Amino acid sequence: MINDNETRSPSIEFLVRFLFCVVLSASISTIYAASVPFSPEDNYLIDCGAPTIPNLPDGRIFRSDLQSSSYLSSKDEIKVSVPSAKNVPSQLYLTARIFVEESSYSFRMSRPGWHWIRLHFFPVNNTQFDLTRSVFSVKTDETVLLHSFNINNSTTWVMKEYLVNVTKERLTIKFLPLRNLAAFINAIEVVSAPDTLISDIGSTIVPIGDFPGLSTRSYQTLYRLNVGGPIITSQNDTLGRTWDSDMSFLRARAFAKSVSVSPGIITYSEGVSPLIAPNWVYATAVEMSDARVTHSNFNVTWNLAIDPSFGYLIRLHFCDIVSKSLNDLYFNVYINGKMAISGLDLSTITSDLAVPYYKDLVVNASMLSNELSVQVGPMTGKDSGTVNAILNGLEVLKMSNSVGSLDGEFGVDGLKAEVVNSKRNTVAAVGFAMMFGAFVGLGAMVIKWYKRPQDWEKRNSFSSWLLPLHAGNSTFMTSKNSMGSKNGYGGNYYSSTMGLGRYFSFSELQDATKNFDQNAVIGVGGFGNVYIGDLDDGTKVAVKRGNPQSEQGITEFQTEIQMLSKLRHRHLVSLIGYCDENSEMILVYEYMSNGPLRDHLYGTDLPTLSWKQRLEVCIGSARGLHYLHTGAAQGIIHRDVKTTNILLDENLVAKMSDFGLSKNAPTMEQTHVSTAVKGSFGYLDPEYFRRQQLTDKSDVYSFGVVLFEVLCARPALDPALPREQVNLAEWAMNWKRKGLLNKIVDSKLAGLINPESMKKFAEAAEKCLADYGVDRPSMGDVLWNLEYALQLQESSSQGKTDEENKDVVAPSDSESSTVSSTVPIPIPISLVEANDTPAVVQAHEHSGTTMFADHITLNGR
Repeated sequence: MINDNETRSPSIEFLVRFLFCVVLSASISTIYAASVPFSPEDNYLIDCGAPTIPNLPDGRIFRSDLQSSSYLSSKDEIKVSVPSAKNVPSQLYLTARIFVEESSYSFRMSRPGWHWIRLHFFPVNNTQFDLTRSVFSVKTDETVLLHSFNINNSTTWVMKEYLVNVTKERLTIKFLPLRNLAAFINAIEVVSAPDTLISDIGSTIVPIGDFPGLSTRSYQTLYRLNVGGPIITSQNDTLGRTWDSDMSFLRARAFAKSVSVSPGIITYSEGVSPLIAPNWVYATAVEMSDARVTHSNFNVTWNLAIDPSFGYLIRLHFCDIVSKSLNDLYFNVYINGKMAISGLDLSTITSDLAVPYYKDLVVNASMLSNELSVQVGPMTGKDSGTVNAILNGLEVLKMSNSVGSLDGEFGVDGLKAEVVNSKRNTVAAVGFAMMFGAFVGLGAMVIKWYKRPQDWEKRNSFSSWLLPLHAGNSTFMTSKNSMGSKNGYGGNYYSSTMGLGRYFSFSELQDATKNFDQNAVIGVGGFGNVYIGDLDDGTKVAVKRGNPQSEQGITEFQTEIQMLSKLRHRHLVSLIGYCDENSEMILVYEYMSNGPLRDHLYGTDLPTLSWKQRLEVCIGSARGLHYLHTGAAQGIIHRDVKTTNILLDENLVAKMSDFGLSKNAPTMEQTHVSTAVKGSFGYLDPEYFRRQQLTDKSDVYSFGVVLFEVLCARPALDPALPREQVNLAEWAMNWKRKGLLNKIVDSKLAGLINPESMKKFAEAAEKCLADYGVDRPSMGDVLWNLEYALQLQESSSQGKTDEENKDVVAPSDSESSTVSSTVPIPIPISLVEANDTPAVVQAHEHSGTTMFADHITLNGR
């Protein structure tokens, strides 16, 4: 965040933008915002207290007070009006109904669903009541809309807009005067809204995950901004909404630049309805300006006042109207300084330019103050494209609390929002459940031990009794015979409808791999071999061929099929196609020419990776893991994170591979997944091993081992070393606690690592290796530290270059501190349907050459 105490004197950019808004505001009525009409089934428009039907410029027809009398239940017949008033936007505010006792309007609903409620208030000057002193509440049967509401200024008009999901046949709006004072209302709108307007699931930031149940909440619109463009009035929006200019909320205007295109070029995809926002919103945007700054790593910031007692649904609207080509714009979004979206690649999501996309984020009160900050900033890295960031539109909706209130802490039935006792009971219940689960897991382990074969020491290594027992009929669906053969191969079950890409004939893959030549083998696993191949068009591929004669690895192989059929991301290996001919089960991947990360750290003659390259590899693989945890509909736990499962392409871009052990993450109602322990020794989460309770923090632990492996360039386990050095995680942590970690750093990096960069990197690794999952950071937090470590390294390198050249002016201390505090930190965005196709991939498999089992399992399969 840039600490800028700029004056508010108009800059050239401000003046240009002001003229832009003035000119376009004059012609906006001729550029219709969205071409798709919406006809609301319920459309109640009432001009309260009006003797005649008002004539409004937007063409909407409001009922007069007499025409709407059947909707009103009140003992009062107090109506006031004035011929004119200053500053009011419409004649709706010139008349009003006044209530001294509880009164209500009731409307019959044509069908249940989302409805707008718009309430218009203006303290009309009259001889009976001083409406600037009025204090009252407004409620529906289920939601508190206003509590102790007052307008104490005779020249101020207020429009309150709400979005409620009506489930009953009638909607009643009640007005309750307080303190023996009067209530009043100038106009009421109750209008149907499209069902697609609010989905049921949004994304949370802290903690990162899904937020279900949005359709059960009510909302109040606090801000609806047409970023980079002029005001859009209700007559130019299909749903009668008003979009304000963002100018008054934009901080450090010198860093922002308005851009626009013709609304006619905006093309909506199937996933975004034109009713979400008119095309005029997507045809304007704010991007980063040059601003003549030394460093380009700054954020464009909007600050908005909010009530920190409530949660908020933040809808961000994006449309790439600034790029000249696809895959050239990647940027980050921050909410109150927290990473909300990282590496947002609009062209990958929408597959084209000038195509709208929006993202719903749920922010709870725990991360809010009296101000909401929304920022966009560039993504850094070698493959991050043009340094830029954009925002087209912004909506901030206050969410009703646990008792259905949008104002105050009490619900319509008087219940308070927070019930402390129930929280304590919930915590206690969770604690007892965790204790019970631990005892059950311990008992199962004991039973497994006593039932081990008598000759287990002779037949297998010390860990073999933990290995899975694969039955003859490996099931992939619900039936043992669903696959059509004993081993789960055969049949034509795997079809293109599963999202597995191109279908290859067996002969094609024979030709590609020279009849599966052993010299073409690049990886070996329990399921069979991985071969390098060349397709007819010259594309190199990695071909994973399942061995029908082998029982080992079939379950993992099928899991990988399931996972890869629904995953697509820049930092995950991509599936090209498959073959199921002649009872074969073969998967074809993109080829990763630089193989596994481990080969670049030790044990080979490959060139040494620089510290910056190692950081970039760690950041890329962390992005892939974060996408797994948060990007899929439910979230996925990899369960086998290690350096042999991190592959590098020709540009050393890292991608996670081998999803054979992956599991769906727990749902919102769960805290973990109870499952047999699987993974790789040296990387295995000790808490998961002890309790058999899998969470995404198990991946975080494994990634912490990877980080130390990258730093120290040695295996996670090395039995040839003295006992205290065998386990890398324990050994490295001991040196870290002594403050002597530099003693065990890869000798090839000696003197080349910035101390602050290594310190930040080591801190990230240490946090990942916490004994308990709750104490470990999320992958998003790990990314923050890794990206920061990279920035520290790059700043150090740049500083040395500047000192050597002498002719480059170094930034001032204030500039340096500003930039370092605003470094954009990437975290992967949820791209469940993204069509991100990395350049090249190789599906390497590690054969596990040490004495330890490569995969382990506890309690059977």
